[in-house]
Amino acid sequence: MSDRDPEVQALLDKKAIEEVLVLALRGCDRADIDLVAASYHDDAFEDHGGTFAGPASQWLESLRTRLPKAGLMNHVMTNLMIELSGDTAVAESYITTYTRTNLDGGDGFDSATLARTVDRFEKRAGKWKIARRTLVWEWNRETPITETWARGGITSDPSILRRGGKKPNDALYQA
Repeated sequence: MSDRDPEVQALLDKKAIEEVLVLALRGCDRADIDLVAASYHDDAFEDHGGTFAGPASQWLESLRTRLPKAGLMNHVMTNLMIELSGDTAVAESYITTYTRTNLDGGDGFDSATLARTVDRFEKRAGKWKIARRTLVWEWNRETPITETWARGGITSDPSILRRGGKKPNDALYQA
């Protein structure tokens, strides 16, 4: 047992939980499934809002084939509330996902989706990880790709821009 002030320990625990959530989203965006998997306990359960319900290990295996082929993706987490209770916690976070699909010259579109995750965390062997995730879909909007880079204000030649990519072809993995 630590001699830390309980309020300080609560802040440290909440920050550790937040980091788990952010790293999992980074893993989704970069198709780094090992990073996503590190956020779950081995016996965790995933309820992905009607699209999957079962062991998180099975969900993660499905991501190994899906995410590397998915379009560009950015998850933005907001409105994070963490309620601690000893070595368990409930974390609710709002996730806005921006996805660009069909980049290979087809009918591409941009998709913006808001969902919430309600995660039960457990601290085992000193590490906070997700024991059960419940995803709740809120809304989705799709639009045709109309990329103009601020109508030329950023650049009139988008081919010069360094763009995000999947693992290992992203600046993150070259830092």
